[in-house]
Amino acid sequence: MNVPIATSGHIRDGLSGAFAMALGRRDGMDILPADPDAPALSFWAVGICLPAFVVLRLLAWSTTTPPDQPLRTLLAGILFYIIGWAGYAVLSHRVVAAIGRAALWPRYIVAWNWCNVVQYALFIAASVPGVLGVPDWVQQTLSLIALFWALWLEWFAARLALQVGAMPALLLVGLDVLIGLLLPG
Repeated sequence: MNVPIATSGHIRDGLSGAFAMALGRRDGMDILPADPDAPALSFWAVGICLPAFVVLRLLAWSTTTPPDQPLRTLLAGILFYIIGWAGYAVLSHRVVAAIGRAALWPRYIVAWNWCNVVQYALFIAASVPGVLGVPDWVQQTLSLIALFWALWLEWFAARLALQVGAMPALLLVGLDVLIGLLLPG
């Protein structure tokens, strides 16, 4: 099996495009890599986000009671993280085809993968103040801002990549949220 290796240019362009979209810039979509390997290479975002996933788990455990078997719980969480990511890619492909945009799915999955890196950065940024002891209301406000910004970014990227209206993009965001709610961990 030949696994494509992401170049620094693919990663740079993927992150630059996603961060531009996070700022509401439509041209972020144009910055994303668009070569034939871009969809496969964008899945390197899974590995880039994995440390953030682990850090978020550890931060959450630092403010609550850790699980009885932290390593086992963490490994199970990582497994569900991977299943959720791959599952969304497969299911979104079917949904995008059902709404008549199958030809645009490769561009969409590139945007979705790279926007996940920005979303994890938002969640880390919102979590750190809680560990530093800010009042609960500040932590909760930061968490809500990060959540709504992350959901908006995913919606915005779907609209741009698939050239669809608000409701089809909302359907895709809802699918992602549903997968996250259904998977344990």
